[in-house]
Amino acid sequence: MSVHTLQSQAPFSCDPAHSLGRRYAEPAAPTRNAFQRDRDRIVHSTSFRRLVYKTQVFLNHEGDLFRTRMTHSLEVAQLARSVARVLGLNEDLVEAIALAHDLGHTPFGHAGQDALNACMQEHGGFEHNFQSLRVVDSLESRYPQFEGLNLSFETREGILKHCSAKNAQYLVDSECSEGSGGLVKKVSVGSRFLERKQPSLEAQLCNLADEVAYNAHDIDDGVRSGLIDLEKLAEVPLFESFRVQVMKEFSGLSARKTAYETIRRMLSAQVYDIIESTGKALAKYDIKTLDDVRCAPPLVCFSESMREQSTQLKRFLFQNLYRHPQVVETTNWAKGVVTDLFNAYINDPKEMPTFYQSRTNLNRAVSDYIAGMTDRFASAEYVRLCAASPSPGEHAYA
Repeated sequence: MSVHTLQSQAPFSCDPAHSLGRRYAEPAAPTRNAFQRDRDRIVHSTSFRRLVYKTQVFLNHEGDLFRTRMTHSLEVAQLARSVARVLGLNEDLVEAIALAHDLGHTPFGHAGQDALNACMQEHGGFEHNFQSLRVVDSLESRYPQFEGLNLSFETREGILKHCSAKNAQYLVDSECSEGSGGLVKKVSVGSRFLERKQPSLEAQLCNLADEVAYNAHDIDDGVRSGLIDLEKLAEVPLFESFRVQVMKEFSGLSARKTAYETIRRMLSAQVYDIIESTGKALAKYDIKTLDDVRCAPPLVCFSESMREQSTQLKRFLFQNLYRHPQVVETTNWAKGVVTDLFNAYINDPKEMPTFYQSRTNLNRAVSDYIAGMTDRFASAEYVRLCAASPSPGEHAYA
C-alpha cells in the first residue's frame, strides 16, 4: 500500500451511522456525526483542560517547553489521524480516542498513578485507563439528563485499552442490564476483554500512536533538559541511524536542530512502517469487515524489525531518563504528595468539595478527587493540608 495514497473510508473501519450507540439515548446532532460529537464533548470537558497542567515526564514547574498530557494527547491525535487517513479509517473517531485516552491520568504522571494505586490496593486499586473511562462515563458533570459525557460505544472502547478481568466483568454486569434514567441495554465495552476479542482498528491505532509519540517526545524533552545527550543516544540504533544521515546531509548543524531533524525522520519512519505492516496484516487475515477485525489478532502493528528497535529505545529511556537521579527525586516526592493527600482527605472528607464528600464509597471518592487534580493544584493542597514544601526543589534544566 502506497503511503501517499489517500483512501476512502474502508469497509472494516467504524461507521458513525452504524455506531453501537450511547449509554443514554439522545437525538442525533443535525450537523455532526456521532464521533465528531464525541470529540467536541471531550475538547470542551473540564478534564481535558486540566491536561495542560498534568505531568508527562517533567513536573509542570520544571519548564514551560516540556510536554504535558495535553500536548502529548495532541501529538497522538496528529500521528493517529495521519495513519488513519491512509488506511481508510475513521479520522473523527481516532481523534476522539486520542484526545481522551489520558483523561484519567493523575497529577505527577506515573508516579502519581503508582502512589494512588498503592493507596487503593485494598479498595479495588487504581488504573488510569479505567479511570479515563470513569471520567467520561460519570465524573464529568455537565448535562442535565445524565452524568458523564455519554460518548458513543466506539470512543469508549478505544479509551479502555487495558482492563482487568474483574473490572471487565463489572462493566458487563452494569452495562448489560436496564437501569434508571434511560440507560440503554447495550453490549459492554468490557465484553471484549472476557471474550478475548480485539477493539476497532481506530482503537488499535491510537494505542500504537501513543507509544510512538511518547518515545519521540521523551527523547526531545530529555535532550532539552540536559539529562540525556546526543552522544549517549548513539546507543539507540533507531535514533543513531537517522542522526548519522542528518549529520552527513547538513554539516555544522546545531545540536538542537540535529535532534529535531533526527526525531522528525524517526517519527516518519515509524509511521510509514505502521502503514505498511498494518496493510500486510489486513491482507494476511483477509479483513473485510469490522467483525473480521474483532476476531483477528491485533492488526495495527510495527514490522518485526521496527518493533525490536522501538523496544530498544524504550529500554534506553527507562534506564537513562525515567530512572535518572533528578527524575527519581521528583518521582519520590510526588508519590509522597499523593499518599499524604489521600490520607488527609480520608481523615477529613470535608476538605473535599461537596460532590465528593457525599459519595458512599469514601476511598473511591478520594481517589477520583486526587486523580482529577493538576500538578499545581495538588502541590497547593499539599502545602495547605500538610504544611509541606510545594516542590522537591527547582532543577536547573536547560
